Amino acid sequence: MIAANLALLGSFAALLCLGTPIAVALGLAGVVGILTGLDAYALATIGTNTYNGIAKYPLIAVPLFILTGMIFERSGVAAKLVRFAGAIVGPRRGGLAVVAVLVCMLMGGMSGSGPADAAAVATVMIPSMAKAGYPRAFSASVIAASASTAILIPPSIALIIYSIMVPGMDLRALFAAGLVPGLLAGLAIAVPTVWLSRRHDFGAREEKSRPDFWPSFMGAVPGLLAPVIILGGLRSGLFTPTEAAVVAVFYGLIVGVFIYRTMGWRDIYATMADAAKTSAVIMIIVSLAGIFAWAGSTLGAFDMAAKALFALSDNGYVIMAIVMVVLLLAGMVLDGISIYLIFLPLLIPLMKTFAWNPTWFGVLMAMNIAIGQFTPPVAVNLMVSTQIGGVTMESSIRWAIWFVASMALAMVFVIMVPGIALWLPEALGYATN
Repeated sequence: MIAANLALLGSFAALLCLGTPIAVALGLAGVVGILTGLDAYALATIGTNTYNGIAKYPLIAVPLFILTGMIFERSGVAAKLVRFAGAIVGPRRGGLAVVAVLVCMLMGGMSGSGPADAAAVATVMIPSMAKAGYPRAFSASVIAASASTAILIPPSIALIIYSIMVPGMDLRALFAAGLVPGLLAGLAIAVPTVWLSRRHDFGAREEKSRPDFWPSFMGAVPGLLAPVIILGGLRSGLFTPTEAAVVAVFYGLIVGVFIYRTMGWRDIYATMADAAKTSAVIMIIVSLAGIFAWAGSTLGAFDMAAKALFALSDNGYVIMAIVMVVLLLAGMVLDGISIYLIFLPLLIPLMKTFAWNPTWFGVLMAMNIAIGQFTPPVAVNLMVSTQIGGVTMESSIRWAIWFVASMALAMVFVIMVPGIALWLPEALGYATN
């Protein structure tokens, strides 16, 4: 079995190094493992495991929340939130950059996706920040880092995937647990944003007038109500997380078509088509990951890898540090959903051995992956914001590194004080383990 396990993990690593798409690499590596460690008859399980990978009711929420995010992105909600955030922050040095952070966090409560959040906010904010005297590379870095909070602030697509893969996980508890660390991550980005803006004299041409609060608030109310409806419905038991995604889609359509009147039938069709394409990519990855997960669990590859980590140390904090470093490195080259699908089968035995709270650990994984979303070389959020800003990723690295460091400190804080993540779900009466 050792040879089969090495063939499974080695072929997967080799395929990734060759640039094979993640879904294909997962599927092919699973087939290699089956052929090496089992027999040809076991290939008959490929179809079943591919189907079982996506035949999960909670997964319906993923394409629906993707559609919700795209609807709010294209309905003009971001522009309304920018004006409202400007009324809150007011005219001060670095204020417009803080507005970008706040809007990213608010949009994250609607989209659940970092790249979608970065695209929506960068389109609105980067031209305004450039006009006010902020370098485009700095603006792109701030938005990319701030958009990463979408993976923590509910509804988070990554946390939905985590809840499906970890047995007995309550998605409502995960959503509640991600809220405070998400706010902490936003604060960790806002503080160096203000310091860097003042140190380098950015924003010297910012407008000195504050937008009227109540008109801007009324304009932003439809967008602000989206997270309230989603989380309020979950808390009250009015609907399940999957049903919340359906409600969010219809509410988004009402906002875009009837309240803001920025979306017509053609816009709705184009949005649904784009959401379907994005969802299809995610579902293909999830389905083919089912082959890899079945092969790895059947052959004992994940237990073997876990034992290899145990051999390094029996100290839980040392193992946690190793896991966090590995996840950070993975986040620099892989998307969040792929990281969950690849690493969770290995990490679940570690959670059980060291009695790590699964809700707390799920939030830690999300924070780690969030950092990877704006850490080169891949940095999917940074890639989106720099493209919209018309600058190179290389020019933004000098700014992004500050946010990587500050958010890493926030993550260490959550590691040392698990109550930061767990107190809210426990206060709400959700099961966290």
